[in-house]
Amino acid sequence: MRYTILLHYPEMTPEELGTGGWEEGEREFQAYATALDQAGVLLSAEVLQPSSSTTTVAVRDGELRVQDGPFADTKEQLGGTFVVDVPDLDAALAWAQKAPSVQWGTVEVRPSATHYENGAWTR
Repeated sequence: MRYTILLHYPEMTPEELGTGGWEEGEREFQAYATALDQAGVLLSAEVLQPSSSTTTVAVRDGELRVQDGPFADTKEQLGGTFVVDVPDLDAALAWAQKAPSVQWGTVEVRPSATHYENGAWTR
């Protein structure tokens, strides 16, 4: 079953992380992605740009609204995602607790309802 592991954490710049902090995070995420890949469960992984680069699109009352920002009322922002295909929720949770950002943020695990593959929505 497909699950998306959503990584939420406070956004920090390399300067805020201090000497070596950014590189350490990159090494930890490289090791995590490699472990998922070598286990044969990784379908995709994305590290997102800072929330300040987000554009929100909505249609209200028939009118298109395009606005800057996610407007989330929290210090934590969605920083990245991993889509995995594992047998069950326990397996997804086991991978989620290995995500490096679980040490400084929260990790959400959500089962996939459907996904687009080979030209069609698939359950």
